[in-house]
Amino acid sequence: MSQWRAWWTVALFCVAGVLSFTDRQILSLLVDPIRVDLRISDIQISLLQGLAFAAVYGFAGLPFGRLADTFPRRTVTVVGVLIWTVSTVACGFANSFGALFAARLCVGVGEAALAPAAMSIIADSFPPYRRGTATGLFLMGMVAGQGVALAVGGALLASVQSGLLGHIPLLSPVAPWRVVLLLLGPPGILIALLLLTVREPRRSNAGSQRADGTLSLRDALRTLVQRRVIVLPLLGAMALMSAGDFALLNWIPTVLSRIFNVGPAAIAAFYGGAVIATGLIGSLAGGFVSDRLARSGGLAARAKVAAVGAMLALPGALIWAAPSPGWIVAAFCVWNTLSSATATVGITAMQEAVPSAVRGVSIASISFGNMLVGLGLGTLATALLTDAVFEDPLAVGKSVTLVAVGAGSLGIVFYRLAAARMELEK
Repeated sequence: MSQWRAWWTVALFCVAGVLSFTDRQILSLLVDPIRVDLRISDIQISLLQGLAFAAVYGFAGLPFGRLADTFPRRTVTVVGVLIWTVSTVACGFANSFGALFAARLCVGVGEAALAPAAMSIIADSFPPYRRGTATGLFLMGMVAGQGVALAVGGALLASVQSGLLGHIPLLSPVAPWRVVLLLLGPPGILIALLLLTVREPRRSNAGSQRADGTLSLRDALRTLVQRRVIVLPLLGAMALMSAGDFALLNWIPTVLSRIFNVGPAAIAAFYGGAVIATGLIGSLAGGFVSDRLARSGGLAARAKVAAVGAMLALPGALIWAAPSPGWIVAAFCVWNTLSSATATVGITAMQEAVPSAVRGVSIASISFGNMLVGLGLGTLATALLTDAVFEDPLAVGKSVTLVAVGAGSLGIVFYRLAAARMELEK
C-alpha cells in the first residue's frame, strides 16, 4: 500500500473514531435532561452510559475481532458504522428507560466493529517504526470524539433550548436532548460511504496461517494463550486506566452542572475543548514515544513508560478537592493528556506482542476490558458511591475521585507486571 493511501486510511478511521466516541459519550452531557424527562435515577443513567453500552460492546467486540481476522476488514467497519448510526437516531425516539437501554445496546454492537478492524488494517499498512504514530492518530480521533460530544452536543443543546432550531417543523416539538441525538446520527452515513475507499492491505507477520492469510480459531486462541503472561497484564492495565477515564469523562459534566451550576454552553466550550486538546496532545505524544521505543527499548520499555505515564496522571483525578470549575478542568487536563499517551503506548505494545493474524481479536480483547471494567464498572461504581454510599447527589465529585485514583493505582501495578514479564522474554 502506498504511503499516501495508508495515511488516507488512518485519516478516515480517525474521523470514524470521532463520530464513534461522539455518539458514545453524548449522554454524559444529557444526564439531567434525560433523568428528568424519563424520571430515572443516577444509577439508571449510569447503566445507560455504561453497562448498556459496555456489556454488548465488549462481548460483540470479540466476534467482530474474529471477523476482522478472517473477513475483509473494510466491510466490517462499514457495517458497524451503519448499525451505530441507525441506533443513535433510535435513542432520540426512545420514550422509556427500557427503550433507551435497548437502543444503547445496539449502538454498542455497531461501534464494537470499528477498533478491531481499523487497528488490524493500520498495523498491516505501516512498518513497526511507524505504527505508534499511525495508532496515535487513530486513537486521537476516538479521544477527540469525547470532546466533540461535549462541544458539539453542548452547542446543539444550548441552541435548541434557546429556540434557534424552533423553525424546523419536525424538530420544534421534540425535547432538546432528543434533538441532539437525532442530529448526531446521520453523519454516519457519509462516513460509511467514505470508508468504501479504503483498500485492504496484505496481512503480515501471521505465523502459522492458512493460504488466505488467516489462522483457524483454534490456532488464534492458542496463540493468545501462549502470550498470556504479557497479554493479560496489558489488558488489565488498560482496562483499569479506562475505568478512571470514564469515571471522569461521564461524570465531570454532572459535577460542573450540579455543584457549580455551569450551563451546557460553558461545559461545551471549556470542558469539551479541554477533552479535545489534551486527547490530541496525549495520543500524538504517545505515538511518538512508542515509535522511539520501537527503535531502542522494545516491549519492556513501552510498558515501563506506560506505568510512569499512569503514575503521573493520578493527580489529575483529584477533582474532589477542586474549589472551582477552572480547577476541575485543569486537573482533568493532566489526567487526560497522560492517560491518552499511556493508552497509545499500551495498544502499540499489544500490536507488537501478537502476530498479525490475531491482532483483531487482541484489540477486541482490549475493547472488551475497557468497556466492561472502564465504561461499565467505572461509570456504575461512581453512581453507586454517590447514591448508595454517600446518599448525596452533591457527593458525585468525591465518588469520581475515589474511583479514578483507585483504578489508576491498580493500572500502574499491572503495567509494571507486564514490563517485568517482557524483560524475562529478552
